[in-house]
Amino acid sequence: MTEVSTEALPIVVIGAGPIGLAAAAHLVERGLEPLVLEAGDAAGAAVREWSHVRLFSTWAEVVDPAAEKLLAPTGWVSPDGATYPTGGDWAEHYLQPLADVLGDKVRFGARVTGVSRLGRDRVVDADREQQPFTVHNLGADGTEERITARAVIDASGTWATPSPIGGDGLPALGERTASDRISYRVPNLKAPAVRARYAGKRTAVIGSGASAFTALAYLADLAKDTPDTHAVWILRRGIGGSTFGGGEADQLPARGALGLAAKAAVENGYADTVTGFRTEAVERNVDGRLVLVAEDGRRLDAVDEIIVLTGFRPDLSFVSELRLGLDERLQAPVELAPLIDPNVHSCGTVYPHGVNALSHPEKDVYLVGMKSYGRAPTFLAMTGYEQVRSIAAALAGDQEAAERVELTLPETGVCGGAGLFDEPEAAQAGDGGGCCAAPSTLQIGIGAPAAASGGC
Repeated sequence: MTEVSTEALPIVVIGAGPIGLAAAAHLVERGLEPLVLEAGDAAGAAVREWSHVRLFSTWAEVVDPAAEKLLAPTGWVSPDGATYPTGGDWAEHYLQPLADVLGDKVRFGARVTGVSRLGRDRVVDADREQQPFTVHNLGADGTEERITARAVIDASGTWATPSPIGGDGLPALGERTASDRISYRVPNLKAPAVRARYAGKRTAVIGSGASAFTALAYLADLAKDTPDTHAVWILRRGIGGSTFGGGEADQLPARGALGLAAKAAVENGYADTVTGFRTEAVERNVDGRLVLVAEDGRRLDAVDEIIVLTGFRPDLSFVSELRLGLDERLQAPVELAPLIDPNVHSCGTVYPHGVNALSHPEKDVYLVGMKSYGRAPTFLAMTGYEQVRSIAAALAGDQEAAERVELTLPETGVCGGAGLFDEPEAAQAGDGGGCCAAPSTLQIGIGAPAAASGGC
């Protein structure tokens, strides 16, 4: 069989979110040629969908060093490193300028539909590693394209695939038919139409991570103006000492403040809590309101709206022809999974990691950013930046740099036994990660969505 030379081929990066663009910057720094394929029409397309939410990491923690070097000659000035950007700030003042500098190395309106080895499906062994990758994508006008690549870095995130209501990981009975009253994102209550949807209403918030904290804080703020507004916070497990996060012990102060804001929403009567409730069905009563039914038969009082924040999961459909080594529970790389498993860890941090923890049986293919965490929470943008720094070094043949750790992560201050998380509540933006915020009117200065695939 004919071998195809791969040295002159680009390295395809899937997703122009924070981690995908950082990957491109590190590849350029190493003298390698990236090609970023982004389904949206702008950099940070997913981040822009939660533009109203403030990150709980500061500007200093969400700007990649290689990207900053690439931006510096353009006259770009880094925002005040001690301040907290919103998702909109992040996209407008960092991600889009970075994409602009990369120029034709970033292609918008290109949705990847499949990745494989050229001429080899996942079954074929013969000369497999000698063949380049073939990346199938669909343009905004419906044009199909095939790109041949030396390596593939998938930074597509998890934003597009939120987890459903059902306690078994599947949609609850009636969930699809009630979709007009269900949201899987933290609502932007500054938008008049969205505010009207929840004002004076009874809303169920399902989930136990930073996204749920954010929604509870937002609804509590709304209730101060519209007294009939009320939230019902539904947790699949009980409330313990770590339910509201690390609080003042968190080394990311804004993240700790977010949990305290949610706690205040409950203590001040803006939200009731229901624990040990695993939803089996969503029913409509005679007046059209929604009734949640648990696996144990409990039925809650009717609500007008439901906000589902039970985490996100990776879309693996377009990489199904690749030989990936994924943990059977988390759908994260097998070497990384033990470090981030919420069944074992309750700390909001993991050891910094690089190419060794992210490698697969299929050589030169990597899942990075929020997607690398599969269904696990606790992803931070700085974690993703370290991932792609290490991978770029490995692809450039600098194994010493690839294996060197260049990151120290902050602690949550919440370290206990297993089972302290409910369901993974990861992030809501492009490919970065778990970071959420409360309304600025709470004056706690905090950050972005733990429902954002965009990391903070």
